[in-house]
Amino acid sequence: MKKHTIAGVAIVLALLTSCNKKENMSSETAMIDSLKQVQFEGDKFADIEVLKYDIPGWDKLTLKEKKLVYYLAEAGYSGRDIYWDQNYKFNLKIRAALENIYTHYTGDKNNEDWKKFEIYLKRVWFSNGIHHHYSNDKIKPGFSQSYFQQLLKDTKTNLDGSIVEILFNAVDDKKVNLDESKGLVKGSAVNFYGKNILAKDVEDFYNAMKNPDSERPLSFGLNSKLVKTESGKLEEKIWKSGGMYGSAIDKIVFWLEKAVEVAENEPQADALRLLIKYYKTGDLKTWDDYNIAWLKATEGNIDYINGFIEVYNDPLGHKASYESTVQIKDFDMSAKMEVISKNAQWFEDNSPLVPEHKKKNVVGISYKTVIVAAESGDTSPATPIGVNLPNADWIRAEHGSKSISLGNIIEAYNKSGGSEKLKEFAFDEEEIQLAERYSELGDKLHTALHEVVGHASGQINKGIGTPKETLKSYASTLEEGRADLVALYYLYNPKIQELGLVDDWKSLGKAAYNDYIRNGLMTQLVRIEPGKNIEEAHMRNRQWVSAWVFEKGKAENVIEKIVRDGKTYFKINDYEKLHVLFGDLLRETQRIKSEGDYEAGKNLVENYGVKVDQQLHKEVLERNKKFNIAPYRGFVNPVLVAIKDAKGEITDIVVTYPKTFTEQMLYYSKNYNFLPLEN
Repeated sequence: MKKHTIAGVAIVLALLTSCNKKENMSSETAMIDSLKQVQFEGDKFADIEVLKYDIPGWDKLTLKEKKLVYYLAEAGYSGRDIYWDQNYKFNLKIRAALENIYTHYTGDKNNEDWKKFEIYLKRVWFSNGIHHHYSNDKIKPGFSQSYFQQLLKDTKTNLDGSIVEILFNAVDDKKVNLDESKGLVKGSAVNFYGKNILAKDVEDFYNAMKNPDSERPLSFGLNSKLVKTESGKLEEKIWKSGGMYGSAIDKIVFWLEKAVEVAENEPQADALRLLIKYYKTGDLKTWDDYNIAWLKATEGNIDYINGFIEVYNDPLGHKASYESTVQIKDFDMSAKMEVISKNAQWFEDNSPLVPEHKKKNVVGISYKTVIVAAESGDTSPATPIGVNLPNADWIRAEHGSKSISLGNIIEAYNKSGGSEKLKEFAFDEEEIQLAERYSELGDKLHTALHEVVGHASGQINKGIGTPKETLKSYASTLEEGRADLVALYYLYNPKIQELGLVDDWKSLGKAAYNDYIRNGLMTQLVRIEPGKNIEEAHMRNRQWVSAWVFEKGKAENVIEKIVRDGKTYFKINDYEKLHVLFGDLLRETQRIKSEGDYEAGKNLVENYGVKVDQQLHKEVLERNKKFNIAPYRGFVNPVLVAIKDAKGEITDIVVTYPKTFTEQMLYYSKNYNFLPLEN
């Protein structure tokens, strides 16, 4: 927030402490009403649009529940800079320099160079670093190096010359490189590995570690940076209190300890205590114990995700990015969608997998639609719409999983969309009408089936290693594609109507298939720069799924590529056969995971999911120019303001918003900068 906003809150709080009780209550009410009037203006720059999401039902929470949300949110924000540093070793130094320029420059702010500088800074903020949040390519400044050096000089900003050079040259051009020929580690700028470390060094290091229980393997490498000592020996710098990122982790722990005091129940408090213990020790067995306890804490209205979770940013799939989400249960939607989790065993039993790859007993899946109240790290500003955790396959098999759909995020996306793009890329009026009637529900069901049934389905053959060991750099995209295929297989199935989830399963299934194929083969290409191939795991999975069924169905014209008036369309002619093809691909993808078949997984992804049809890409980009819709969207977080009485006790917590994206980013940098500029 801008200084005057924070100062205003401070002034009102000071006044409250000097008033009598009646005046105190009156002033407090006035301040709360005033804070609620602050509204976010929205922002659009480069290929990005920044929105806001609401927290419906906030005022229905008890004060204790509001405190729990507030403390968990503060814990999440406290680790924000960990993610910045994980993304690139110089990110914190670069951000500090850019923000110092922005706040102290007094020169001409109307010229094109300054406007381009502002856009560059916003892009860096949005991506939590100098690499694009989706493509992983280094963000190129729109201004010259000489102009930047003049800005540094004019604002007396210090930034090492070698780092300045990096902003404008080809060094560290890719955050996550998945091209093995360039070296998965050597070619990646992500800050998980030290200098002079190769992929083979990493694999040898972790393969040499012995799991105390081969049936319940620890997630080796999940919470550490691997470096070489001066003697050439490899060692881990553990992310824990007293270790790497310790100063930020201590702040996380401070707020988590306050959260324990207002936990809704003992299982929730037990889980929080284990998370605190994990942060203090860095012990991976404690991390597993925490995840199991967190799974058991299903009662209550408040839940959260906090820790080093997803491994998408590690080309080798060992190391996890920091993230935090705080959520409130959406009672209405959770009740409607709970039916999916209750029928998870039916979905498993009736899947097209070979019998030995099916789980005999699907356990402990909890599914909720939630209202997000705060996000940080890997989930902000760009956010997922659904999550299924924990990621350890053995914990899923023995203890189940939690699946959530971020209801207010999905709602915010839907409100910001439009129908013109659909009309441009859909083949005919029937396809458009199906989408307008069923796509929103289809998206919700796809997310639910993907997270609840998809990620929880199937099992790995005994004696086969974890996917990160067997499938390596292809593990993430194969897992996301596998979960998508489970959803696709059941979206065109009468069971979802029998369960009361839809009124016409065939129409919804057709709409879902149309949307998926259209996006997988065409419209998602608006997120790729001309001449580039696909790097991001989810984009790869959508293309390899779509391209595989398109190719395998060619003989029977299941999906037809039609060029009409110079425009390309993909028309599904036979939904029944496409349903069978999705089942065939699901069976093969599960086999690859179950058997750890690296070569088959590599071939599937490389042959179908990476290469872009450059002519079609050019056409899609040209057709997309007419729409004022950014390819990427993200969100500012609500600002939770704690109102205190004369004794310093919290009497209420108010939901307000920053006025601009810039205001929120500067506020975060000022109030949550707990790390040194270099780790």
